[in-house]
Amino acid sequence: MRVCGVEIKSNEAIICLMTLEQGLFQLPDCRQQRFVLQHDKDAEAIRKFQFSLQKFFQDYQVSQVVIKERPQKGKFAGGAIGFKIEAALQLLPAIEVTLVSSQQIKEQLSRNPLLIDFKATGLKGFQQTAFETAYSWLQRKE
Repeated sequence: MRVCGVEIKSNEAIICLMTLEQGLFQLPDCRQQRFVLQHDKDAEAIRKFQFSLQKFFQDYQVSQVVIKERPQKGKFAGGAIGFKIEAALQLLPAIEVTLVSSQQIKEQLSRNPLLIDFKATGLKGFQQTAFETAYSWLQRKE
C-alpha cells in the first residue's frame, strides 16, 4: 500500500510518499515534495491544483492520503486557504483520504518510535511532519 502523508501550511501541501511491504517501510523517490496553490480566489487555479494532485497520485499509484488535521478554532487554527486545499484533496475521486490528529500522531510515535534519525531518510527537513503523519497512520493500520 502506498500512502501519501500531507501537511498543509499556508497555501501549500507538503507531501511524503511511503510504502509498507512485508513489515519494511520504504520512501519511494518522487518528482515533487510540495504543491502550491497560487491564486486561491480563482476557481480555475483550484481546479488546476486539484488536477495536478490527482495526476501525481495516479502516476505514483497512491491509494491512501493522510492529512495532518488542523484545528478550526483557537491559537493554532488553520487558515482559509489551507481548508480549501484540504477540501480539494478530500474531493479527489478514487482516492481514500483520512484526517489524523496531532494527538494520534504523537501516540503512535510514542508506541512505535522511529528506528532511524529523520535526517538519515534523505527527505527535506520541511517534510518531517508529512513523514510522521504517513508513518503513524501505517503503524496504526499494522
